[in-house]
Amino acid sequence: MKRNLTKLFYTFFLCAAATGFPVMAQSESELRLTSPDGRNTVTFSKPGNELRYSVETDSRPVILPSRAGMEVDNLVWEKALGKRDLQQSASWMDLLTVDSVSYHPLTDSIWHPLYGERSTVRDRFNSATLHMSRKDKSDYRLDVQVRAYDEGIAFRYYFPEHPAAIFHKVTADLTDYRMPEGTIAWAEEWAQAPFRELPIDSISRPVERALTMLLPGQRWVALLDADTDDWCLTKLRHRQGEPGTLESVMYSPVDIVTYYATPWKIIMTADTPGELIENNDIVQNLNPPCAIADTGWIKPGKIMRETTISTEGAIATIDFCAAHNIPYMLFDWLWYLPCTSHDGDATKVVDKLDMPFVTDYARKKGVGVWVYVNQHALMKQQRELFPLLKEWGITGVKSGFVQYASHRWATWLHDMVRYAAECGLLMNIHDEYRPSGFSRTYPNLLTQEGILGNEEFPSATHNVTLPFTRMINGAADYTICYFDKRLKTTHAHQLAASLVFYSPLQTIFWYDKPDRYHGEPEIEWFENLETVFDDTRVLSGYPGRDIVMARRKGDAWFVGAMANDQGGDQEISLSFLPEGEKWLMSEYTDDENMPTATKVRCGKYAVDSKTVLRYKLSPKGGVAIRLTPLSDKEAKKYKKKR
Repeated sequence: MKRNLTKLFYTFFLCAAATGFPVMAQSESELRLTSPDGRNTVTFSKPGNELRYSVETDSRPVILPSRAGMEVDNLVWEKALGKRDLQQSASWMDLLTVDSVSYHPLTDSIWHPLYGERSTVRDRFNSATLHMSRKDKSDYRLDVQVRAYDEGIAFRYYFPEHPAAIFHKVTADLTDYRMPEGTIAWAEEWAQAPFRELPIDSISRPVERALTMLLPGQRWVALLDADTDDWCLTKLRHRQGEPGTLESVMYSPVDIVTYYATPWKIIMTADTPGELIENNDIVQNLNPPCAIADTGWIKPGKIMRETTISTEGAIATIDFCAAHNIPYMLFDWLWYLPCTSHDGDATKVVDKLDMPFVTDYARKKGVGVWVYVNQHALMKQQRELFPLLKEWGITGVKSGFVQYASHRWATWLHDMVRYAAECGLLMNIHDEYRPSGFSRTYPNLLTQEGILGNEEFPSATHNVTLPFTRMINGAADYTICYFDKRLKTTHAHQLAASLVFYSPLQTIFWYDKPDRYHGEPEIEWFENLETVFDDTRVLSGYPGRDIVMARRKGDAWFVGAMANDQGGDQEISLSFLPEGEKWLMSEYTDDENMPTATKVRCGKYAVDSKTVLRYKLSPKGGVAIRLTPLSDKEAKKYKKKR
């Protein structure tokens, strides 16, 4: 009921978004809605048995006329209504007709997230609702709630409360996406899979969202979802017999109690792939506001893993974290045994680790301690364990190998985050789970994996595909592995990745120990690196080729550039800096002539908004840059970058 009340609040919000303007109910059979900037237009209608929709940008097709709707188990709803003349061959959607369309006033608001890629978010959209019902004694109804943003189109299905049939089983998502001929996609079959660039009709197995696509005419589109709290995993695949068409594939049926709203479906549109990243606040905007009254204990930051699971190793790692401005340390698996079995007991710590001593030592050093907990213990002991961890002085929980795809496990997982919030614990969900904006509502969920990250040492080409695909969804725990010899990229590439791959909880030195550090000067990049930002801009890039991103925190700018496996020339204009001001540029780039094992050259230069930086990035390489204000007097101490 708690989820349904939240969704009802959003329904009322749509109708009352602009106080003083009435909702215009019209007896129309077609919904046609345009974004505030006039570029994006969506149309919904039901000319026959099939509900259909289409999307245009600048009067050019983005989604060609496509099927929409939800399939409900006939036996369930007909039995609930006391029907005996059940037509098994008929689709539930066939029996619905359009009653009317309601158009709502423009919503235009500003809000400030607790943390994010931007400190100010604008939520601006036009909205409307298509109302449908059955023209028989059942009077069963279904609404389609639609929003038109400058960033794209969003819609969801809403089941109004029905006095005779409040329980339903949704068995299929009928929503299709028919793309213009020649559309290509960057697709992956699971959340930690490699990407393939291929035509729509070649997607024979279900693939993940966000699905980023390039349409003819250089139009970029990404398909996402939002507010998936009470639903199941939905993927996309080519619909056989329908050229250029993607169909929705639900992992499991979903049991609902009316009134009920499905997750939002998002069709992002952009002129460049970088705009997809810059506009990804649309995902947060389509989730309920923060539900935690006191958020003072929720603090983002960097984290380092302790690999020995011993008191001695923990002390060394805590000292390293304290010395290098890393506010968190993680005990990964094996701190309780057996950790991958229902027989494990996460209330008991292995003998070689004195947890009370370690947490007390860490607290005195200003370092918070996190622990890994496998799904077995979370299922069996969560209600006992979370208060106990808080009593021990534990800051956060990294959940591992959790189920997430079915309706049952999706609700279990999100309820776990809610309970962690009640206990004052931060969370990091690992393995396949992907974000859809839930951290806006429960910001104690700082990050999640759902990415083929450095734990598996992917290629540089994969890394420069991720920003334009997976990272549109939201934060990702990529796990930077800085000193490990198995890296398939340069170290400057890794420095840049720690900026490009946004995560409020940024893991660094994943496979490393403190004794692998030998005074490498570029480690000051990690010491100064922020994990949440006031502004984010994509300066250039293309999936699989390269990425240049700039992020600002306070009066400091951070810039990261990453090349693919081939490398290439890169030009970075600093025109985003305020005019007339001087800045200190701390530069970290690859140089095989450096005497350190990491081969990173560090330099400091004076720059301004007219500076254009030019690099020949090595294969698998990158560059990281930090920009801080300089006075005229200080600027004289540094060589001007040319």
